[in-house]
Amino acid sequence: MTTITTRTVEYPADGLTMIGHLALPAGADRRPAVLIGPEGTGLSDVERHRADALAELGYVALAFDLHGGRYLGDPEEMLARCLPLLADPDRMRGIGRAALDVLRMEPRTDPDRIAAVGYGTGGAIGLELGRAGVGLRAIGTVNALTTGRPGESARIRCPVWAGVGSEDPIMPPAQRNAFTAEMQAAGVDWRLTVYGGALHAFHHPPVDHPTVPGVGHHPRHAQRAWRDVLDLLAECLPLTEDPGHDPGEHAGPGH
Repeated sequence: MTTITTRTVEYPADGLTMIGHLALPAGADRRPAVLIGPEGTGLSDVERHRADALAELGYVALAFDLHGGRYLGDPEEMLARCLPLLADPDRMRGIGRAALDVLRMEPRTDPDRIAAVGYGTGGAIGLELGRAGVGLRAIGTVNALTTGRPGESARIRCPVWAGVGSEDPIMPPAQRNAFTAEMQAAGVDWRLTVYGGALHAFHHPPVDHPTVPGVGHHPRHAQRAWRDVLDLLAECLPLTEDPGHDPGEHAGPGH
């Protein structure tokens, strides 16, 4: 395991002071970078561990914040903040761009080689960055089959990979079909992986607080989804190290 460096980074976005987690690989050279977006509950140790694991592989990684340093374990509070956010592409883009600016300004980052990987709300933000025409090398999402404003997906200039659980009631088949139809009509290089029997947020280890209905951990598919993310990065931001396993699988909820 290589030596990595981590630190918190504060930056303004959405009228809040965001507190992200930056992980840097060993060495001093510029490296490809990954922006990591959390589920709607917000930044936790799950995303921090994933950023650390990507840094161990050789990426610069920034796990970004959604809620001004807060983790929203109360489902009602989480929905009250996230539902209006998800309905406002410009707000999502503002949160994403602010984090992306932090990542680009890091001296270790190669600003021309950045990918976005996000889960739930964080994945929706990654897709909106693509729809805004931001230059990314790849967009990977889990539980984020969100559709955008008409025609804007034509601005996505990189491969898009999306994963979803077959039994996810928040992202049902109709939502899947709308998302894939949008990607196809826009001429995007897209892939959709449906994980059989999995619920919403299947990638996330169990938490010790209430969740919205339809959420459930699926250990096997969680590992598979992490490998699929690494495969996407290996294709678009290639590295030679052994990808290993999903570090979030054994992380606590971190709040």
